[in-house]
Amino acid sequence: MTDDEIGTTHIGSLPRPPELLELLTAKQDGEDVDAEEWERATTEATHDVVQRQLDVGLDSINNGEQPRVSFNWYVQNRLSGIEGTRETELWADLQDYPEYADETFKTDVIDLSEQPVVTGPIEYTGYEEARAEIQGFRDALSDLDATAEDTFMTAASPSVVTSTHVNDYYDAYDDYLADVADAMKEEYELVADAGFTLQIDAPELLTAGQTEAFRDASIEDIKGATRRHVEALNDALENVPAEQVRLHTCWGSYEGPGHLDIDLVDMLPVIYEADITGLSVEQANPRHQHEYRAFADEPIPDGWTLIPGVVDVKTNIIDHPETIADRIERVANAAPDDTPIVAAPDCGFGTQAGLGMVSPEIAWAKLEALVKGAEIATERLV
Repeated sequence: MTDDEIGTTHIGSLPRPPELLELLTAKQDGEDVDAEEWERATTEATHDVVQRQLDVGLDSINNGEQPRVSFNWYVQNRLSGIEGTRETELWADLQDYPEYADETFKTDVIDLSEQPVVTGPIEYTGYEEARAEIQGFRDALSDLDATAEDTFMTAASPSVVTSTHVNDYYDAYDDYLADVADAMKEEYELVADAGFTLQIDAPELLTAGQTEAFRDASIEDIKGATRRHVEALNDALENVPAEQVRLHTCWGSYEGPGHLDIDLVDMLPVIYEADITGLSVEQANPRHQHEYRAFADEPIPDGWTLIPGVVDVKTNIIDHPETIADRIERVANAAPDDTPIVAAPDCGFGTQAGLGMVSPEIAWAKLEALVKGAEIATERLV
């Protein structure tokens, strides 16, 4: 890939095979899972998902988050002090449409109407599991002689952990956030030390408006809360070079009304305070396709790579490559000249195991269309 070409990647999670989903379900239900069976299933799934990314032609690939039950709840197995679940209120946009909401939180693996509960001090205890996932990805890359331009691994942001886990232990939210940041710092450094690009998953930087706590809050109050979250992330990234970090944020990887979503242009200045050099933001979401203009009003910092979402992950319609190219082109034209562009889907295709809104084979077809769309956009823009 040359400097003038539009690169391609995805946003972490990819479809998991049925056998692995069964094992993840058993783990979530507290059942004993045979260690050898787990090792075989995760190894096969990781190798398969890496090979398929290579076959599609993506420039930046990962392990598809195959061993994880979700992009955020996987931390239950890597942090101390988390035990049990509790029913939680629906997001505010869904509360306005209750007849639809019941359909949105169903999964065969995890119950999204409940959240894990923090009952004790948070510390990082997931070294063995994290190292096993890292090594599994390394083995797949080596065994398959992978020649991708870049390899990355994902990790939950401190504030997505605090915003999706019920706090029953800490008296002060800032103490809770600080302990989670200190704990996740360990995982960030493991990924960085392994030589992978680190992707921070931080949807909460844009989803505050969908939560009941901020439903009626002013934009300045929302910015203030988000700034605290960015500062906590920066503390956790203290020892990771910014050049090695990209961040994904979005308005939620669920098919909700979205009518309470915050405008991107209001939040970009706060997000730009993060110690990163790559930013992934939804642009194919029907609610937000107009927001490419935000990158003209609030230009992305010099030296950063913009990773626009140009493939919808909430519908089984396969985006036409020409449509994808249109989305890429308008973002590229709005951004400052010479901003590197890497095209991606809006979010992951398997953020919660068992709750893929897109059928697995259609997800792969969408990624093939992404690569074709990036080639068309490259021809138009060069």
